[in-house]
Amino acid sequence: MAKWDKKYIVTELKQKIVEAPWTPQFSDNEGRRLISLDSDVIKGAFYMETAWFLPGKWPESKGEVGTVKAHSHDYDEVVAYVGTNPDDPYELGGEIELWIDGKQNIIDKSFIAFIPAGIEHCPLTIRRIDRPIFHFTSGTGRSYL
Repeated sequence: MAKWDKKYIVTELKQKIVEAPWTPQFSDNEGRRLISLDSDVIKGAFYMETAWFLPGKWPESKGEVGTVKAHSHDYDEVVAYVGTNPDDPYELGGEIELWIDGKQNIIDKSFIAFIPAGIEHCPLTIRRIDRPIFHFTSGTGRSYL
């Protein structure tokens, strides 16, 4: 039987998620949060969140609602999207548009973006998803906001 120490191991999504004003809503058949961590979950922890994004009619079905709006944080952050093709893990299986420091990036490979504290980033638009994409974001702040 599996057994782990909940003082260190998180296996669920945070119970009470406070949505940032720049974060869009997704239905369960579009995107699904999986596991999250912050200082509310484990005292002293930095924030991290994981999710799946699933194939669908991107971006036409979401429009402005499906775009993470421009913002910045007072801490460093990483944003990652990883393809799920076991034969080519670097193939994203879709296309993401991510603006960083006023510059547009259109990415079709698995990637991690480093966003230094204070740098404006986004909008982020999922332009296309052909197969599920694993997503995570993490920052040195104690919560996402």
